[in-house]
Amino acid sequence: MSTTTAAGVVLITSAVWFSVWFTVLARRFDYPEILRLPTDEILARFRAGGSSLILVWWAFMASGGLLLASVVLLDRALGPDTPTASRFALVVGTLAALVQVLGLLRWVYLVPELARAHGDPDATEASRAAAAVTFRAFHQYLGVGVGEHLGYLLTGAWTAIVGVVLLGGDVVEAWLGWVAIPIGLGLVVCSAEYLGPNEERGWPLAARAVPVLYVAWSLWLIALGVALVA
Repeated sequence: MSTTTAAGVVLITSAVWFSVWFTVLARRFDYPEILRLPTDEILARFRAGGSSLILVWWAFMASGGLLLASVVLLDRALGPDTPTASRFALVVGTLAALVQVLGLLRWVYLVPELARAHGDPDATEASRAAAAVTFRAFHQYLGVGVGEHLGYLLTGAWTAIVGVVLLGGDVVEAWLGWVAIPIGLGLVVCSAEYLGPNEERGWPLAARAVPVLYVAWSLWLIALGVALVA
């Protein structure tokens, strides 16, 4: 199997994997809407999900690993045409995959312990309060800051840069590059959903746009993968 074909296969797999587990989380855990609910409710519903919900979060976290593989293989497939831009895309894409993994990994190892501590019938009110405060702190830092802000920003930047690389090369048709650029720039703009004046309540326009942009992003990954395999 050539590098170009391998890149296409992994891109398709990455997009499908991401979409499948996102859908599972949406059905089982009302993700991502549940992230804006009170801490007590989030932790209670997480406990109710049991160990199978933790495994679902692990599977969703693994989409970051598949994204990393996609970034590296796509760089190998497209790099020779525009080396400077493709090296930049490799760095940004690698960072995007890493922040996605770091942001989601808290649901696999940190949140289960906090949920148990918060729901322990023998725990004191002080212990429950400490678990809730710890959850909110990591939720804001690893969730909103690392996973969402840096995740949207870096994923969008990588997508837009790849779009430029595609326009400068002849490996696939140019329309895939033109499609990538607005999707990527849209994600970059939406990374400001909880930034500055929006920090407390969020930016409603970004909240509505992000799901649409990620659907478009997944479809673009599949289209790019198919073009590389063909």
